[in-house]
Amino acid sequence: MNEAVERHAGLDAVMARAPSENFPVALRMLPRAVQGHLRAIYGYARLVDTLGDEYPGDRLAALDWVEAQLDDLFAGAPRHEAFVRLAPTVERFGLGRDPFDGLLAANRLDQHKTAYADFDELMGYCELSASPVGRLVLAVFEAATPDRLRASDQVCSGLQVLEHLQDVGEDAANGRVYLPADDMERFGVCVEDLGAPAASANLRGLVAYEASRARSMLDQGRGLAASLRGPARLAVAGFVAGGLANLDALEAARYEVLGAPRKAGAARVLGRLAGVYSHRERRRRAKPGAARARGRIAGMRLSRVSLSGAARRGAVSR
Repeated sequence: MNEAVERHAGLDAVMARAPSENFPVALRMLPRAVQGHLRAIYGYARLVDTLGDEYPGDRLAALDWVEAQLDDLFAGAPRHEAFVRLAPTVERFGLGRDPFDGLLAANRLDQHKTAYADFDELMGYCELSASPVGRLVLAVFEAATPDRLRASDQVCSGLQVLEHLQDVGEDAANGRVYLPADDMERFGVCVEDLGAPAASANLRGLVAYEASRARSMLDQGRGLAASLRGPARLAVAGFVAGGLANLDALEAARYEVLGAPRKAGAARVLGRLAGVYSHRERRRRAKPGAARARGRIAGMRLSRVSLSGAARRGAVSR
């Protein structure tokens, strides 16, 4: 059993999915050491998601294997390559185990819970599947304060809702629905609608409504980014900008979520990044160096590496 899980959990294959996801955290302007720590956290999140979503055997047993790997990691004897890479990050920043257990719990929940009664219940899921990622990122930047953690939880939940909207059809095909049941009833949407070739007017209205909720949560990231400095500000602005840009792309597609994937292009993301990063400068008007900062951002290239699901359940990622 363990050998089969380890073959499926090869880190190269796990990391190969990074370019398709929403959480652009390995920005090339970040110091290499910071990129390494963020990649290590992403590797764990992606590994758990891969086993919880794609492992062809007993997925609960595979997730038990992850828990055993966590036991070894926090005992100072990591074995699997993802945990070996993660060990220096855990040690350097004194990371606790709770965020890693939260991501694991979310994937265990996915094995038996297929629907959510209302938005509050969905947010409870996001506390496990998304919030831990932001908390780990803030820990890496040594910037975790109570106010920032609260804002980060909102941002990560917004990103999670966005990923659910982008993956409505895929999730429904796998027997999972992350649209709140009470909202589906209010908009006249049934589960069968989620497997149609194209989104109905009712489904588009529901997606627009949930997207507005996600946008409100992501908007809290502007103040979060403005409270930070240096690489931390750039990384958090990247998270927020990626989410807002993808919401813009969804809106531009009139909330059609059952056809081709609605993903923002690099130009749209960069435009959003410049705005989020310079939030404080715009409010204060003509802060020295603001124009230079915006110019540096507009000229940089993004590396499309994400946390996931940041959490894909991320998210960094469903």
